[in-house]
Amino acid sequence: MPRFFAVVIDGLGIGAQEDAAQYGDEGTNTLAHVLKHTGAKLPNLERLGLGNIEPLSSVDEYSEPLGSYGKMRELSAGKDSTTGHWEIAGIHLDQPFPTYPEGFPEEVIQKFCENTGTDGVLANLPYSGTDVIRDYGEEHMKTGKPIVYTSADSVFQVACHVDVTPLDKLYSWCEFARQEVMVGEHGVGRVIARPFHGEVGNFERLSDDRHDYSLNPPKPNLLSLLQEKGVKTYSIGKIVDLFAEEGFDQYRRTKSNAEGISQTLSLMSAKIENSFVFVNLIDTDQKYGHRQDPDGFASALEEIDRAVPAMIQKLEEGDVLIFLGDHGNDPTDYSTDHTREFVPLIAVAGSKKPGKDLGIRETFSDVSASVLDFFEIENPLPGTSFLNGVL
Repeated sequence: MPRFFAVVIDGLGIGAQEDAAQYGDEGTNTLAHVLKHTGAKLPNLERLGLGNIEPLSSVDEYSEPLGSYGKMRELSAGKDSTTGHWEIAGIHLDQPFPTYPEGFPEEVIQKFCENTGTDGVLANLPYSGTDVIRDYGEEHMKTGKPIVYTSADSVFQVACHVDVTPLDKLYSWCEFARQEVMVGEHGVGRVIARPFHGEVGNFERLSDDRHDYSLNPPKPNLLSLLQEKGVKTYSIGKIVDLFAEEGFDQYRRTKSNAEGISQTLSLMSAKIENSFVFVNLIDTDQKYGHRQDPDGFASALEEIDRAVPAMIQKLEEGDVLIFLGDHGNDPTDYSTDHTREFVPLIAVAGSKKPGKDLGIRETFSDVSASVLDFFEIENPLPGTSFLNGVL
């Protein structure tokens, strides 16, 4: 029975969209700029057609690539992970999730404090996660006030030291914020619990204990339609959190790209049947894009590239494997934020047929259309299938 694997390389853009200037992202190109800065080689993705999408400094074009290739335009308003993954699943957002460049309004903070029992919060500004605990961690430990902050994305983040606020209490505060505070006009894409530990001057985030609380995705969507027809759905990485734990028969959270790749290969070897596997490899975005580290970004891409042959080897006749991005995160631009970019699309079939040019896809939802086409399920969602260019 057929299997479809979709591997999202988080934050991998391939050139500013036409509307990028509206987002302050004119001239960005995550992949091209990382390669130009580092000279990184990606021979396996190159062989699949990565260099055929557009000219790249250290990745060549192939006359007969093994994969089909193209790039996709994001139609939804926004440039965050939730918006990108939702559009991949056939959900379009006409209005972006709310953002708070000046911090959260008083009514939001007051309602949150009523539940936490504190007489206020610290920060309440857009901030880097490492910087905010450096600047406010000591005061937090003295007062017990939670550190609340946001970013250019639609997020309500709460940072607390585990010796001051135990994890279960932090999680309950964030659940309350998700269900009772950040709703309606303040319905941010994600509420995020950000615990940390350590001593003053040496605080460290506990990334393994981070927890995301997403909005419930509208239905129908790709995942709900697949489950209705008996297709098994699997999440690897953070994707399950972006969909509020809805729509997956099984999920495996991961701590690194290495673990995500290992889990993906494990599922491919398990010979699961009639299944859709949705993978997110986060290091490019979380560890390197936001920290403006093009060298680290390139190293993460090289790690993924090294895993490509093993993934292809495990494909069976009738399987499809695609690689794509969910937004850009150009580590060479002026900001630490996501960037409004096209994302690359590479697709390879288990039959190992020669690749084709898939062109510029008009929406990320061409992925959901292709997955539904693959499983022969009627598509009520936006998007146009590219499956005939792969199989």
